[in-house]
Amino acid sequence: MTSLFTLILGMGPSEIIIILIIVLLLFGGKKIPELMKGLGRGIKDFKDASKGVDSTESDKK
Repeated sequence: MTSLFTLILGMGPSEIIIILIIVLLLFGGKKIPELMKGLGRGIKDFKDASKGVDSTESDKK
């Protein structure tokens, strides 16, 4: 896990731009918002689960 963290911190702006271009070419402009929405929903569910919040409780809010 530490090596992945070091790899991410060691990336410069040019590497990040190259990765973003590759993602754009692979998934296309229309799929990226859907992917990010799903990723955000997954992170939110993970945070709720780690806090012990039940999904029915978060639906009531």
